[in-house]
Amino acid sequence: MRATVMYGAGDVRVENVPDARLAEPTDAVVRVVAGCICGSDLWPYGSMEATGQGRRMGHEFLGVVEELGSEVRGLRQGDLVVAPFVWADNTCDFCREGLQTSCRHGGLWGNDLDGGQGEAVRVPQAQGTLVRLPVGADSALLASLLTLSDVFSTGHHCAVTAGVSPRTSVTVIGDGAVGLSAVLAARRLGAEQIILMGRHKDRTDLGREFGATDVVAERGEAGVERVRELTGGDGTHTVLECVGLRPAIETALGVVRAGGAVSRVGAPQYTEVPMDFDAFFRNVTLTGGVAPARAYIEELLPDVLDGKIDPGRVFDRVVGLDDTPAGYRAMADREALKVLIRP
Repeated sequence: MRATVMYGAGDVRVENVPDARLAEPTDAVVRVVAGCICGSDLWPYGSMEATGQGRRMGHEFLGVVEELGSEVRGLRQGDLVVAPFVWADNTCDFCREGLQTSCRHGGLWGNDLDGGQGEAVRVPQAQGTLVRLPVGADSALLASLLTLSDVFSTGHHCAVTAGVSPRTSVTVIGDGAVGLSAVLAARRLGAEQIILMGRHKDRTDLGREFGATDVVAERGEAGVERVRELTGGDGTHTVLECVGLRPAIETALGVVRAGGAVSRVGAPQYTEVPMDFDAFFRNVTLTGGVAPARAYIEELLPDVLDGKIDPGRVFDRVVGLDDTPAGYRAMADREALKVLIRP
């Protein structure tokens, strides 16, 4: 089968790899109908050391079940399913607490396992990992359903952990796909004031359509000052940090209201969090982390199926599998917001 392999920074290839096949009775084989490139894939794309072995890529996908292990229940061949970006048994103590990203028997796609940027995937712990979708593989909802595997679930996790509600004001830092998803999630949870910090007009325009009430293009101290102007000098109750760079977390701490919460879901590219005495004195809470997407899919699925939300609009380019390297270049060069891959 064909699949995407990264060999180093800027070196992404689509090549023949061994076919996905059952290895354990708890496995399934899923033929990929739609995958995508994640913003987090751009970190190794920009910095990965060259290797002769390569690394399978892709952790967001949905597809059709082709084979099932003998111990898998609740799924049938031909089912359309979505896979969260971390596979899990969904039965261990961590999973029962809604923390499938810490599953005692789970793991990550790619590396030595199949990845979602390919023709098919062997899915470990298939019964706990896969969620059946009540639509066909030709559904017009596929793009939005695909976002449940990671990007929209991550934006939702950011909003939930920060405590977004109709009673809270919100600042979202970052106009990438996760930041825009966080805007949509905050609006879904009832927030009435949502300030989006971003400077790419095509993206912030989509953010306004998703529910942002204000856009702040300024950065650094100027950005902090502008947010405070929009909030009577106080800042917002919640801040959703969706970038992962140190200036972003510094801005988040600058715009959060006393007693407020900063949730970070941008993969951190820093080692120290600048929580100084000022943040301590103002009783600022720092929360967030990697999103347990599996915990949210069933909650978010009905709103996608009913058309109440359309998170699939974050995809602004579609490529075939063989054009995946061009998709990486487009995202790295900010020519595309998020690329959907159709094998």
